[in-house]
Amino acid sequence: MSDDIPLGVVIGTLLFMLALSAFFSGTETALMALNRYKLRHKARSGHRGARFAEQLLQRPDRLITLILFGNNLINFSAATLSSYLTIRLFGSSAWVTAAGTFVFTLVVLIFAEVTPKTLAALHPERLAFPATYIYYPLQRLAFPLIWLINLVSNSLLRLMGVDSQSSDHHSLNIDELRVVINESATLLPQKRHRMLQGILELDGVSVDDVMVPHNEIVGIDLNDSWPEILEQISSCRFTRMPVYRERIDDVTGMLDLRRLIHADGLAQLDKHKLMSLTEDPYFVPEGTPLHKQLVQFQHNRQHAALVVDEYGDIQGLVTLGDILEEIVGEFTGDESPELADVQEEPGKTSFIVEASANIRSLNRMMKWSLPTDGATTLNGLILEKLETIPEKGISLQLGDYPVEILQTSENSVNRVRIQPPATASPPEAA
Repeated sequence: MSDDIPLGVVIGTLLFMLALSAFFSGTETALMALNRYKLRHKARSGHRGARFAEQLLQRPDRLITLILFGNNLINFSAATLSSYLTIRLFGSSAWVTAAGTFVFTLVVLIFAEVTPKTLAALHPERLAFPATYIYYPLQRLAFPLIWLINLVSNSLLRLMGVDSQSSDHHSLNIDELRVVINESATLLPQKRHRMLQGILELDGVSVDDVMVPHNEIVGIDLNDSWPEILEQISSCRFTRMPVYRERIDDVTGMLDLRRLIHADGLAQLDKHKLMSLTEDPYFVPEGTPLHKQLVQFQHNRQHAALVVDEYGDIQGLVTLGDILEEIVGEFTGDESPELADVQEEPGKTSFIVEASANIRSLNRMMKWSLPTDGATTLNGLILEKLETIPEKGISLQLGDYPVEILQTSENSVNRVRIQPPATASPPEAA
């Protein structure tokens, strides 16, 4: 290289090369650090830089080849120019060359690698989107060279048993998606966040966990007198009731009470007409996951199903509303402790709870964390824990919750006192 070139030109060219090296290094990190889901959203929203970035990242091998070719070409050229500048300023010797190489390495590392890459990792979109306006046309212009380099590189990868075309496209499984939703809790309204969590939890919950138990099913016994049946229909707070004879296992159909509106109400109703308004009962096996049952309800256009065991005996009743409550929470506007199953003790932090209450409903309503990996009711959980029918006054620990037995019968626990831990969240106001 001629010594006639002004030092200012040499130094300026070297600084320009360092800037280009910083550009290639920083934008490479920025493009690879882009959140693919945010990128896809921006691209679908019409952001031009995001559309370019999405197209470039469809073939990351070609993009990396373009960036690395440009970066290495600049770095090697800058190293040569740095050696020339060092020799011109300080003379030619082994010590001068070694010192110049060391200093230039530090300069490149600090100004062209660490600093731009750190900035890109912290603010990828700020660097990546403007850079796509350069890389997108540049990749088209340099396509023959990029294709040739990729051909050799991909051939070497195939020799090592690696398929360069295989990719999971950044897909997420359920557990990974659950982590994403949990980490986004501060960005979403609390109720919407709980709904998303509820949807993901459906596959881990079965109809057994949310159904109304066999002994609590409210239905119409055709063996009752007609005035008793009318009174039951008039006072019922449900929209669907099973119709049976003497016991629920002898079910004959399901009655949608809303159909009575189109049948001139109760005035013209009798048992014969009542039977004509019933639909065939819909049965589902116990243990059916909620996400599958939700699809079955939709496919069969049903809103309620009777849960049966392997012998065909009815175990409970599950409705579409029960499943939706697992996603959106209780439908009723009153979520205070003053409900039928839960009563707050005046002046205390403890609660009197009916042991027949569903554990998942209690946890959802009261923001508790009672164990849900066993029995579905509080009574069942206590019996499972003690393995016997306890006497009044017995105390036990269910997870972090001290429980005192207040009332029992021959075969079950009827009422208990629960003392939530100080760390438990209070129930939300209505």
